[in-house]
Amino acid sequence: MSYHIVSIDAPNCSLSCKDGQLTCRTDDGQRKLPLEDVAAIIITSFSVSIHSHLFLEAAKHGVALIICESFKPVSLVLPANRSTDTLLTRAVLDLAPRVREALWRRTVDAKCQNQAKLASHIAPDHRTLDSLNRIAHGRQDHKEAICAKAFWSIFGQALGEESFRREPGGEGGINSLLNYGYAVLLSTVLQKLFAVGLDPTWGLSHVARERATPLAYDLMEQFRPCVDWRVWQWTRQKPNPEDWQVSKEYRGWVTGFALERVDHLDFTLEVRGVIEGVIRSFRRAVMDNAVRPYRPWNPKPGQWPPKESGGPGSI
Repeated sequence: MSYHIVSIDAPNCSLSCKDGQLTCRTDDGQRKLPLEDVAAIIITSFSVSIHSHLFLEAAKHGVALIICESFKPVSLVLPANRSTDTLLTRAVLDLAPRVREALWRRTVDAKCQNQAKLASHIAPDHRTLDSLNRIAHGRQDHKEAICAKAFWSIFGQALGEESFRREPGGEGGINSLLNYGYAVLLSTVLQKLFAVGLDPTWGLSHVARERATPLAYDLMEQFRPCVDWRVWQWTRQKPNPEDWQVSKEYRGWVTGFALERVDHLDFTLEVRGVIEGVIRSFRRAVMDNAVRPYRPWNPKPGQWPPKESGGPGSI
């Protein structure tokens, strides 16, 4: 498949295609890209016009159009030849159980180690850090749950919230801030999965159920600490718990996690670029029926927090 995944997020823009060139016009000018080099176009802009000729040319070049509302994909326009390409589907169905288990283990390892690194940054003298680091790098049963319990204890205590408990369905305060951030993260992961042709209804560990996207839930785990870090910054800059609401200001702030720059392999990229790279490597692992190609995000020691973080309203 072609390489580029193009994200359209400008407030006002016009998309068209002429002479094989994808053209995007905004108030700031015009940009072009050969359509033959594009794998997918993700449209998150709330005000964009699309010329009908682009739909035809995108279909000819095998380009997917992913249209989002509040960052979440709500429509997927696929060329007929791409929607009926069963090669990747067969690879998913034929994935060996040992490979599936190893892919999930790598994902959990990355999540736990990322939690430990963030905990070391926000509470470097906490008494349970050594234990958290040891478990995060070990092979203990129920590792994910144990690390999560330790991480949230450190997170809450570092904020002065001794009684904090992470509750996915919890309303108000820190839980609401986290829930909103994770919803944006899930939407970002879904965008990239659709863009590379992976069906998010098939997963590694999370249970499949009606209208669920278990593969997105699986692969987003390693990036949850990016949202946790963003929430941490907000609460430190807004120390009054009355400000810990999902306000318009907060929504604009937390969505900026995807633009923070982090290290991955030999590159420094925006988080959304790392998410794309991880998902592409996962796709290669599925196609090869092997674990080796999968490269989850796990920055080297000393590389946390993300680079170039700004204050509220800076993004």
